[in-house]
Parts: sequence; structure tokens; C-alpha cells
Amino acid sequence: MASIQWQTLSIDCEDADAMADFYSRLLGWEILDRGGHNPRTGGSNWVRLQNPGGLPMVAFGARDWYARPVWPEEAALQQKMMHMEIGVDNLEASVTLAVEAGGRPAPHQPPDRDPKTLRVMLDPSGHPFCLYTMS
Repeated sequence: MASIQWQTLSIDCEDADAMADFYSRLLGWEILDRGGHNPRTGGSNWVRLQNPGGLPMVAFGARDWYARPVWPEEAALQQKMMHMEIGVDNLEASVTLAVEAGGRPAPHQPPDRDPKTLRVMLDPSGHPFCLYTMS
């Protein structure tokens, strides 16, 4: 019998340090380690964040070939491959924190979702993620 455990979600991006700093501030996770030198950014090739609750962790890898996803999706353009759903207790305060950390509200918000309970945001590399009220 095999033991299998999800350890880390790795996300490609433009700047691993910027992404790690953003998600560290947003989620309250600590930077666990950094590796390599990226001559394009002058920073790390990869950075890993530690989830204080245990696993999984999240890592960011700077890629020269990275192309920002388009939101909302458009045919023949870079699609998002995944997105995070982040539960919050105060949506407006969480949006403010995300913006102060380096993110921004997505210009397009789904018309079938209540903006009082869900907001689509973009991280520093353009990945969409959702902040939603937990109830």
C-alpha cells in the first residue's frame, strides 16, 4: 500500500519574490525558503511559503516564458489553468489588504455573483483568485 500526501502547489509566474511576498501578506503564511538566482528579476528562481496549519504549501517559480492569463478567458489567448478560492470574514477589508499587498480587483466581475459576497482579484502575475465571504 502506498502513502500519498499532497505537499505543495507550485505556481509559475513572472517574479517569484513578488508573488511570495504578496501571498505571504494576504494569507499570513511565512516564507519557508528561497532558491536560485533569477538574472531577469535579480531575485529568486523559486520561493516556498509555509502554511501555518500544515500542508499543503505553495511555491512560486519565476519563468522567462511565463504568459499572464486573460480574465475573463478569451479564445486563442492564455487561459487560467486554476485559481484559488480564499474564504474571508470581511470582504471589503480583505480586498483592501489584497490591493495593499500588490493585487488588484479584476476589471471583469461575474454578473451572476453578488459583489457583496465574492470578488475576483488578480495577483501580481495576473492569476485570478476569488475572495468570498464564509457563511
